[in-house]
Amino acid sequence: MTRTTRRTLLLAAASLLATPLATIVHAQQPWPARPVTLVVPFTAGGTTDIVARLMARKLGQMWNQSVVIDNRVGAGGNIGTAMVAKAAPDGYTVLLTSGAITINPHLYKSPGYSMKELTPVTNIASGPMVVVVNPSVPAANVQELIALAKAKPGTLNFGSAGPGSQVHMAGENFADAAHIEIVHVPYKGESVALSDLVGGQIQMMVGNIAGASGFVKSGQLRALAVTSKQRSKMLPAVPTVDESGLPGFENSGWFGFFVPAGTPTDIVDKIYRDTVKALNDPETEAALAAQGMVAIGNAPSAFAGALNDELARWGKIVAQRRLTTN
Repeated sequence: MTRTTRRTLLLAAASLLATPLATIVHAQQPWPARPVTLVVPFTAGGTTDIVARLMARKLGQMWNQSVVIDNRVGAGGNIGTAMVAKAAPDGYTVLLTSGAITINPHLYKSPGYSMKELTPVTNIASGPMVVVVNPSVPAANVQELIALAKAKPGTLNFGSAGPGSQVHMAGENFADAAHIEIVHVPYKGESVALSDLVGGQIQMMVGNIAGASGFVKSGQLRALAVTSKQRSKMLPAVPTVDESGLPGFENSGWFGFFVPAGTPTDIVDKIYRDTVKALNDPETEAALAAQGMVAIGNAPSAFAGALNDELARWGKIVAQRRLTTN
């Protein structure tokens, strides 16, 4: 072996050693080469979990890999979100969360993560919320509910999926628009709150239509209004909040994918593109429609812009309502 050849081999070896192992592995193995963990920061059975299980099944089929749901509950979604924010940026830990992610930075002094530690991938789906009450509440419509709340300030309790959840903030948004004082009762998930609402432990919720509609149709809950601009096909006889005397009121729930900051762009793009393919599948569209939702599938840059707008809007609501987590 000549001196020149030996020197060339040594330089090549040094270059290889200087290359991060994750980069080498990523270059050699197409993603995903092993199961992907999909973290849901709320309890099983809630709307976020329902969307997650649908997407896990569809994407798992595309990727020929298992997409495993990990429900990491607590702190209004912060525990699961922080877990993903601190995870390795290799695409194997993905967050599916709700609009709570744009609320918690205003509500918690130390949520356990920074938005800079997460990369938005896409908004998967969006749907209206619905104002529901236990049938024992003497209110047949929004105006009667408002009158009841004003007659007895602080006596109506509304449930949520936890402090900072979009169910919590939908209730606060409604109370702010109606100029009423109602008491927030946080739970560790929307399904748990709905169970207590059916049982009469709390009086009302502004919940995701997907989670609440079944109880409405069975007569276990009474729907007073939906929070979308137009009536929902899922509950066509239920008026909008706007129709019910609060002009301009709108509050939608949404569910989106995030990955740790630093995740390779090609992986982010693949998750986005494959999500759009899954959303265009008629079976997926039908499954979302059955939950009162429509597919979104916007690009990462568009999703990031929408998140910034929501962060500003919820910041104002939190300040006006003087909300804290204490």
